[in-house]
Amino acid sequence: MIGKYQAKLDDKNRLFVPAKLRQELGSDFYVTLGVNCGHRCLTVYTAADWQVLSDNYNSLPISQKGAATSLIFMNAAQCEPDKQYRFGLTQFLLDYAGIQKEVMIVGRAGQAEIWDSEEFAAFERENLTPDKLLASLEAIGL
Repeated sequence: MIGKYQAKLDDKNRLFVPAKLRQELGSDFYVTLGVNCGHRCLTVYTAADWQVLSDNYNSLPISQKGAATSLIFMNAAQCEPDKQYRFGLTQFLLDYAGIQKEVMIVGRAGQAEIWDSEEFAAFERENLTPDKLLASLEAIGL
């Protein structure tokens, strides 16, 4: 998934799935707590990627199943968009990410993220520097 898409929550805390992400996300997907460079956001996983996460978690010895990892599953929402491609988010998830009304949905390779628009703007201001971009490119082998 790539790109960034502006969106707004409707009165029922629903978001519209951008057309370019519909096929990639599929008919159901999962949204849970996320973080990127110290900023709170929500992470969106396809059903297949969520199954991999669940399998990995379930295979951990109990001594490695920490509270933070459990919170990712406890607070997740399974999303099944309606005919207009809208999906709902829980108030807890919205509060965690500081989402008010204006939202930025961004692709991040195999996942997507949902950000409060102002928080995303701050994230971009902090990270859109030549040095940070160069470090990121080197980290992925470019």
